[in-house]
Amino acid sequence: MIFSVIRKDKNTNARKGKLVLAHGEVDTPCFMPVGTQGAVKTITPEELKSLGAQIILSNTYHLGLRPGIEIIEKAGGLHAFMHWDGPILTDSGGYQVFSLADLRNISKEGVTFRDHIEGTLHTLTPEKSIRIQQALGADIIMAFDECPPYPSEYDYTCKSLDLTLQWALQSRESHTDGPQILFGIVQGSIFPDLRRKSVEELEGIGFAGYGIGGLSVGEPKSLMFEIAEYTAGLLPSEKPRYLMGTGTPDDLITQIAFGVDMFDCTVPTRYGRNGTVFTPYGKMVVRNARYRDDHRPIDEECGCYACRHYTRAYIRHLFNTGEILGNRLGTLHNLHFYLKLMKGARQAIAEGEYEKFKKEFLNNYSGSEFQ
Repeated sequence: MIFSVIRKDKNTNARKGKLVLAHGEVDTPCFMPVGTQGAVKTITPEELKSLGAQIILSNTYHLGLRPGIEIIEKAGGLHAFMHWDGPILTDSGGYQVFSLADLRNISKEGVTFRDHIEGTLHTLTPEKSIRIQQALGADIIMAFDECPPYPSEYDYTCKSLDLTLQWALQSRESHTDGPQILFGIVQGSIFPDLRRKSVEELEGIGFAGYGIGGLSVGEPKSLMFEIAEYTAGLLPSEKPRYLMGTGTPDDLITQIAFGVDMFDCTVPTRYGRNGTVFTPYGKMVVRNARYRDDHRPIDEECGCYACRHYTRAYIRHLFNTGEILGNRLGTLHNLHFYLKLMKGARQAIAEGEYEKFKKEFLNNYSGSEFQ
């Protein structure tokens, strides 16, 4: 991997960079659409490229269960299996195990859990997580970690962090030479001293980049911003910084100013499939009754496929009659919106005007429904 910071904003910590990976280049800051099971829901790889997606995220836990690593290896790896020739990042499976709190048992060796499909017993260790990710052939793979819930007591978080740091070392030792690069994951919940300890020890182990984990798990947004900014400021400037699992458009625009380079979240695709779309002025629940006779596009200033060809009234009709085309159009629009927003952020940083860009966006954008 080669990562270079091309330009820093003059008034914030925002930075424009470039990642050179085995399957292509990625301009940062970037948003990674989530293809949990080897597919971004309702969207083809060709459509993703046409929207401007440069890198996507897939999930170790889900792909390890179905279809199984052996099948993907026989297909030639995940890129060939899913017909995507651009870069892929795979998560370690740690967050999915976190979400199975009622079905798991954590020990120093790893996590034993019952899967969400058939209730079959599995064990996931740092070594196994790395082995699966390398078999998938992802460009960026993640160290195995434990994501503590919010709220967590300080003593529990200390023990959780010690475990995560031990697993980070085991992940690093299990990582063999090859095209995949390995990121460590910073944990420590909302405690600044534990976040600092995490960064310092991960740097000592040595990783190609760093994920900021353990946020967007129920804490207030103001606290998420505070810890994200603090943690990003601790990370080495020459390495890429990846804020995991967050978030809404205003989240991303705020956190780019902290010096974060990479984001992923299911928000644009999940909301799009459920009839909520994003605009520069806020979100729109297009399936609501007020749009029944509204023959304007979702966003009159948007150039996406959905806005060029279809009206709010028609898209509402699709959702309310259960037509799959509605899910596709909502997802297409939202991903176009997110990826265009990242492109605008990169341009603003290149011009040294990110603070102005951020203020204008946040002044216009409202988390409540836009009409």
